[in-house]
Amino acid sequence: MEVKKSHLAPTRAQTIAKIALVILIIYVFLFSISLMGKSFKMLGKDFAEGLLNTTSNEFVGLFIGILATSIVQSSSTVTSITVGLVAGGGLTIPSAIPIVMGANIGTSVTNILVSLSHVTRRDEFRRAFSGAVVHDIFNLLAVLVLFPLELATHVLARAATFLGQLFENAGGLKTVKPIGAITEPLIDACKWVASVFLSLPEFAGGVVLVVLALVLLFGSLTLLVKVLHSLMLSSLEAFFSKYLFRNPPIAFCLGMMATALVQSSSVTTSLVVPLVGAGVLSVEQIFPYTLGANVGTTVTAILASLATGNVMAVTVAFSHLLFNIFGIALWYPFRIVPISIAKGLGERSAESRWFPFLYIGVAFFLIPILLIVISKTL
Repeated sequence: MEVKKSHLAPTRAQTIAKIALVILIIYVFLFSISLMGKSFKMLGKDFAEGLLNTTSNEFVGLFIGILATSIVQSSSTVTSITVGLVAGGGLTIPSAIPIVMGANIGTSVTNILVSLSHVTRRDEFRRAFSGAVVHDIFNLLAVLVLFPLELATHVLARAATFLGQLFENAGGLKTVKPIGAITEPLIDACKWVASVFLSLPEFAGGVVLVVLALVLLFGSLTLLVKVLHSLMLSSLEAFFSKYLFRNPPIAFCLGMMATALVQSSSVTTSLVVPLVGAGVLSVEQIFPYTLGANVGTTVTAILASLATGNVMAVTVAFSHLLFNIFGIALWYPFRIVPISIAKGLGERSAESRWFPFLYIGVAFFLIPILLIVISKTL
């Protein structure tokens, strides 16, 4: 009987080993996300900054924000660059606010890339893609309402200016980045290998590191799902449902605090995508979590703006915060809309595996590029 029992249930040592493996996999996942961001900056940060400098009107600024963030894969980076440009006189507040709105949309590319690790398993992929794209759909809906409202009334600029004047003399603050503390040494080692040991130029080194990051990203997520399945999903589901995602306010606060601490909404929102794919969490449960992440990610730009001591820069940073707060106030009562759209896109992706690739290419790159070009030729 003891032999049969050992086959039916894992021993305590096996369970501990699997938990340790989960922690290791999560570290590799966090490392891959951080490495991807650093690598894309090697490829495209100057290009992204150049794009921000060339914005000529609010409409162009919106699509430049989407494109620049899709390239850099960090809304915090794009908004911080925008804050710096405003502080330096390179951008006006009316031109900067649409860029910040676009950055909110572009940052959700990472979530969708994470969901692709489930593409070979139809049901998991349907759930994972829905969980990934709900963040994007909310941001699109918020922009759909707030962008024309801002053009007509400048409500965000007015409210942000009021807050900016209050904090004008607050000075700069510094926070600890725990993810950076545990991943930066290894990232620096990878960059050293690429640039010094392999003697690759910056662009080529960036390409190599992006490929490495993608391999680690998909590999770690695939392995994570398998280990989670073997660790009894029913127990995990009870833990997440009972504590971390027990109700919307707790989920919202978790997303906000985790993202403010990590200073990357891409990391915190991507972490829940495999859990949705595995069936541990539902789209409805993670929706308030992603809204909290949207608010938490504004901390980086706010700190950057306070460090400049420039009231215009502080105003732009607070406009990012207010955009997310207003968006939540507008759409959370009607959350069935973004959730239903996300689930519909998940069903579509499960039927046609090419759809997510088309969605990423068209929504985040082709349309912004075309509209930027058209707007500049008019």
